[in-house]
Amino acid sequence: MQERRGVRGVKSASRTVALLELLAERGEQPSRLDQLAEDLGVPRSSMYQLLQTLVDSGWVRTDATGSLYGIGIRALLTGTGYLDGDRRIRLVRPYLDEASDALGETIHLARLDGRDVVYLATRESHEYLRTISRVGRRVPAHAGALGKALLAERSDDELPLDDGPLTGLTENTHTDRAALLADLARVRERGYSIDREETVPGIAGFGFALRYGTPAVDAISCSVPVARLTPEHETRIVSVMSDIRARIESRLPPASGVPDWR
Repeated sequence: MQERRGVRGVKSASRTVALLELLAERGEQPSRLDQLAEDLGVPRSSMYQLLQTLVDSGWVRTDATGSLYGIGIRALLTGTGYLDGDRRIRLVRPYLDEASDALGETIHLARLDGRDVVYLATRESHEYLRTISRVGRRVPAHAGALGKALLAERSDDELPLDDGPLTGLTENTHTDRAALLADLARVRERGYSIDREETVPGIAGFGFALRYGTPAVDAISCSVPVARLTPEHETRIVSVMSDIRARIESRLPPASGVPDWR
């Protein structure tokens, strides 16, 4: 456990958070008691008691046999509360609708969280199937347009990246730090990021950091199948998304009396 501002972490709370995050990460793959105890380094008896407490409160669900565990509905309710309680997300949503209507493509809003970006809102195109962009999904920041737009807002020595090779999602993902840094330099010059099949094969993306905070933590993007990404369409995407970004930023100065969440 780590201390923060002189306050020692609470072991039971840390253990509960780790369990919920692990179950959420596994999604449709349920876990067994022994597996969870081993993965988290917790005694089996302690893990059983914790699971039963969370099942009773709705944070964890179990099957009819009581042997399989997954994330519960309370997690969804809490996540919805996060989205509904953030004034920036509420304000940006109509602009996502506008960009989607204007371009006919999928538009995203995401937030940087450590080394990842987390999708906060998505407006899907009707032209292709949803891929990785469901609200709440995490993607390594170095691997796509949204993350690269936000990483470029930071200096190279401030980037939240692991040491060594970076995780590759496709054969086009930057897994070499030097290649990523060169790309981020181009993003800073250009003012927006480009993802050419780095996150999902067949999909390109254009990311735009929202600079209503320093450094920016939120970004919007437009995703489009490479099969129909003509130079003319790319130019229009950049124009529309740049305009949308400017209008969002003009609407979101720091508000008096409203928490500036970190």
